[in-house]
Amino acid sequence: MRRTLLSYALLSCTLLLAAGHAAASTAWVSNEKDNSLSLIDMQTLQVTDTLPVGQRPRGLLLSHDNKLLYICASDSDRVQVMDIATRKIIKELPSGKDPEQFALHPNNRWLYVSNEDDALVTVIDTETSKVLGQINVGVEPEGMAVSPDGKWAVNTSETTNMLHWIDTSTQTLADNTLVDQRPRFVEFNPDGSQLWASAEIGGTVTILDVASRKVLKTLTFQIKGVHPDKVQPVGIKLSADGKYGFVALGPANHVAVIDAKTFEIVDYLLVGRRVWQMSFTPDQRQLLATNGVSGDVSVIDVDSLKVTKSVKVGRYPWGVVVTP
Repeated sequence: MRRTLLSYALLSCTLLLAAGHAAASTAWVSNEKDNSLSLIDMQTLQVTDTLPVGQRPRGLLLSHDNKLLYICASDSDRVQVMDIATRKIIKELPSGKDPEQFALHPNNRWLYVSNEDDALVTVIDTETSKVLGQINVGVEPEGMAVSPDGKWAVNTSETTNMLHWIDTSTQTLADNTLVDQRPRFVEFNPDGSQLWASAEIGGTVTILDVASRKVLKTLTFQIKGVHPDKVQPVGIKLSADGKYGFVALGPANHVAVIDAKTFEIVDYLLVGRRVWQMSFTPDQRQLLATNGVSGDVSVIDVDSLKVTKSVKVGRYPWGVVVTP
C-alpha cells in the first residue's frame, strides 16, 4: 500500500511538472545578422528552436490575441506574419522600404510601420493586406506607438528630432513635437496619459503629457564608471501597474529603472553589451533585454530588480516579445 501511495505521489509530481512545462511562456528574439528568430523556453531559460526568417529582422510585435507574430524583415522590405501555433510564415505584408519598428492599433487590424529610407509611415490593414495610407514624416523615421484608446499613432524621426502625431481616424499628420537628438523609441503609459520618448544621441528620455503635449520631465542618466557618450537610450518599457519605467541605455550596457510616478531614477542594472529592446513576460514578473554586441538576452527579475540570467542567442539580437 505504501509503495502504491508513493507511486501515485511521484506520478502526480511528474504530471504537475509536465503541465508547468507545457504552460511555460516562450520568448521570441530577432537575430539581426543571422536572419533568424531564437525561441527561449521561459521555464528552463534555454533556446529550444531557431527559425529562419527574412533579411535583417528587427522589430517584433504580437497580435493582441497572441496568435500572430509580425516581423520587420528590414532588408527584405517586408513585414512577415508568422502563425504562432505552427511557427510558419503565412504571409507577407507590403510594408514599404526598410521597415524597422511598428505598432498595432487596438482594433488588431491597422499596422503602423516606419519606413526609414523613405521618410514615411505606412498603414496596413493586416486582414486584407491592403495599404490604407502613407504619411509623410521626418527624416529617418523609426519608433512607433499607438495610444491605448487608438486615437493617436506617434512616430519618431531620428534626423529631424521630432515626434509626429498621426490622427488614426483620418490617417493624417496632425502635429509635430521637437525633442532631443535622434529619438529612437516611444511608449505610451498604460492609461495613455503620458508618452515616453528616448533620444539616443541626446542621452535623454522626454516624458510628455499627451493631452497638452507639454514636457513633464526630461530624464538624464549618469552611471558611475561609464562615459556620458556611451549613454544612448533606446528601448523603453513601462510596467502595467504604473510602478516602473525601464530604459535600455545602448552601449552603456545598463538598463535604467525609473519610478514612473516620481520620475526619479531608482537603479541601473548591468546587462550585456549594447542593450537594445525589452519585453515583459505575460505576468510582468520578468523583463527580457536584448544585447546586440554580446549576442545574448538578459533576464531581469522585476520584484528584486536583479539580473538573474544571461541566455545566449544568435548574432545581434534586436527585438523580443513573449507569448503565454
